[in-house]
Parts: sequence; structure tokens; C-alpha cells
Amino acid sequence: MVLMFCFIVSMLTIAAPSNVYACSCIEPLTVEEQLSQSKAVFTGRVLKVKENTNLNGYRTTSALFEIDQIWKGGSESQIIIHTGSGGGDCGYHFEEGKEYLVYASLSTMYGDKEQLVTISCDRTNILAQAQADLAVLGEGKVPTEQVNLEDQLGFSSLYVWAIVVGIVVIGMLVFFVWRKRRI
Repeated sequence: MVLMFCFIVSMLTIAAPSNVYACSCIEPLTVEEQLSQSKAVFTGRVLKVKENTNLNGYRTTSALFEIDQIWKGGSESQIIIHTGSGGGDCGYHFEEGKEYLVYASLSTMYGDKEQLVTISCDRTNILAQAQADLAVLGEGKVPTEQVNLEDQLGFSSLYVWAIVVGIVVIGMLVFFVWRKRRI
């Protein structure tokens, strides 16, 4: 039974390979270069930070922001930014309640679909330490569309747990059928 369980886990691991990224930052971009390469540039306060785990066990972080000013991107009052969880994956550590200047790009680096991502190599920084960037960026615009994205902040954990429970139930059924046939 243990051998069968190990085989199933091995097959799931092989069937769902994940991309691996090593964090290596080159010389930082200028404010102008980072602005032109980014899909979204804004200042905002972190409302909530959520740790996510995908099917391969890879951990990421999602941060929900209440936006104050926008230089590039949409006009919504909230946005979710994805990043790694640290440990060499270029993740940026966001803290709830703190304000940041964020540069985000569309990427599949931390998921299967394109999403707004920032990494430690970007110019993203705590707002109090980003005054030089703000001087170059000038005045931003205020969000005009009020939204509430809190319910969209990562549902992957529930999905992972549902799969784990399903595998355990199937494993138990196989074990009991095997044991009953043996008796």
C-alpha cells in the first residue's frame, strides 16, 4: 500500500512539472526604464497579504492594495499583486498596513496564468523610501472606479486541500478493497 501511495505521488509530481526561477538581479533600471517596462505603477497601502500554495507545493504571496495614486495601469481603487514567498525566488516581502510604490508587470512567473507580478529586482519600495522615484514620476492620477477585490485574493489553498483530501480518500478506498480481497 505504501508503495502504491508513493507511486501515485510520484506520478502526480511528474505529470505536473513547474518552472523554476532563480533570483539574480542585474543593475537596477532607472525610474523611466522601469515605468516603461511595467504594466502597472501605483502607490497604495497593503490591506491583506495571503500565502498561497499551488499543486506542486510552490509557495507564493498575493497582496491586496488600496490604491492612492496611479501612474500606469487601470483606474480601479484596488489591485492584487503577486510575488514569491522568498528564499531565492525573487519575492518581495509586503507587510499589511504599510504603503508602497509598486512597479508590476504581467508574468507567469508565480502561476499558470498571466498576472501582475513584482519582484525584489524591481524598483518596488516602501513609500517612505521611494521619494526619489516619486520626484521623477511626478503627480499620479487618483483611482476613479471603486472596487472590492478581497474575495478574489487567492482561492488556490482550498483547491489544493480538496485535491489532497480526494487523494487520501481514494488511497483509503484502495487499501480497504485490497485488504478485503486478501482476507
